[in-house]
Amino acid sequence: MNSPNPALGQRTIAGHPPGLFVLFFTEMWERFSFYGMKALLIFYLTKYHFFTDKAGNEIVGNYAALVYALPILGGLLADKYLGFRKAVIFGAILLVLGHLGMAVEGFQAYYDAAGNVVRDESAIQVFYLSMGLIIMGVGFLKPNISTIVGALYEKDDPRRDSGFTIFYMGINTGSFIATLLCGWLGETYGWRYGFGAAGIGMLLGLIVFIWGQKFLMGKAEPKDPALLQQKTPVGISREWLIYILSLAGVFVCWQLVQYHHVVGTILSAVSIAVVAFLLWFILRKCTPQEKGQMLVLLILIIFTVVFWALFEQAYTSMNLFADRVVDRNVLGGEVKASQILSLNSLFIILLAPVLAWLWIKLAKKKMEPNTPVKFAMGLLFAGIGFGVLVLGIKNADSLGKVPLVWLVLTYLFHTLGELSLSPVGLSAVTKLSVPRIVGFMMGAWFLATAGSEFIAAVLANIASVETVGGVVTDVKASLNAYSELFWFLFIVGLISGGLLLLLSPFLKKYMHGVK
Repeated sequence: MNSPNPALGQRTIAGHPPGLFVLFFTEMWERFSFYGMKALLIFYLTKYHFFTDKAGNEIVGNYAALVYALPILGGLLADKYLGFRKAVIFGAILLVLGHLGMAVEGFQAYYDAAGNVVRDESAIQVFYLSMGLIIMGVGFLKPNISTIVGALYEKDDPRRDSGFTIFYMGINTGSFIATLLCGWLGETYGWRYGFGAAGIGMLLGLIVFIWGQKFLMGKAEPKDPALLQQKTPVGISREWLIYILSLAGVFVCWQLVQYHHVVGTILSAVSIAVVAFLLWFILRKCTPQEKGQMLVLLILIIFTVVFWALFEQAYTSMNLFADRVVDRNVLGGEVKASQILSLNSLFIILLAPVLAWLWIKLAKKKMEPNTPVKFAMGLLFAGIGFGVLVLGIKNADSLGKVPLVWLVLTYLFHTLGELSLSPVGLSAVTKLSVPRIVGFMMGAWFLATAGSEFIAAVLANIASVETVGGVVTDVKASLNAYSELFWFLFIVGLISGGLLLLLSPFLKKYMHGVK
């Protein structure tokens, strides 16, 4: 195996393998397309196709839940058969097709003489199909591109952590640019331009990845090429069978994304089965130390569902709140509601180095918070963010408009929460899980995130209000609805964070020295 040591003659860029920067730009453009589309989604549904708030929230929730569930399957197929390079290319092709399909917007919904909404049902089905392509594409691309980054370094390579830091900066750069550009294009010139820009971004990502394959050092190839080319009973190679079955999976996602209760039933059934298996495994197959660590991990996963259910309000209730009742005039111009989402990425770029420095500083003084405390901090910050919005609503002007500064402060607190919890989450899975089921626990983590997306949509419906053509008819009633939701989420964040903080000494004890 080639060493990544520059001293052995391998070409580097800024001290890192060139492949890192291929992956950086691929992921940057992939996240550009993903977040650019997601920022516009609720507005496209409610303002162009006249979906109710409830229906729009549920479709966004279905989509997000499936997006986080499918990487479990994509990661398994890549690891066992396809290899990471083929999986990423296949996923990227599906994503390009899906994002470009989103640009088919059809005609603007309208009310007929009887007051019924008339929608372009054909265009809406193209929209659902496009979402199915994106869901399956993310499933193949998302888990595997991160794995390639890790494969570029030896396990003990001191550059490994900084390589991942550079890679994740690509994610936030893509998200920041996308929410500004795609949001502006979609809300100013038409939804097809915003969605189309997202599709062009993904196409650029695919081109960069194909061009840069030679820099991946052979680390992303199939483990057993002969097995992949082996004929199956249906007369085609295993590789082509995977592709064809995945396209059939696109059809399944196309249908599922339309039915909230079906997605909820599937998530509930799978979650119950996973928890039941884990409890059996912990009680029957683990040593006393492993039992403690696995139970701590299970508790942390449950609390992370609460955090992401609060945090993901950004794409539903908070997005609609920003559009309908926030004064977005800045320096004589108006900021588009979808562009406000860029604050999260901006704060991550600004604050991530500060928090990383702070944890190191505290660790040297033996004062760094342990993992359960960081999780609790994340929940408390999320709750406080919603408390800020409740205060903002109380300070609305005579027209019912809330000053933008309150929403900016909320995104600041939510980002602090994300930076407290998210970076240690996957690390906790790898450190606390019994090694023989660590892959299963990674899947459970993604499943929990999928569940939180579904729950986020259910919570957002607390603030559903009557609209005509996507416009609220009663601003005061709208403010009351958002105040009710945000107050509830404020209480949930404080109680769950406080509870976890109280539990943290006991959880730390049963982590048995794991940091």
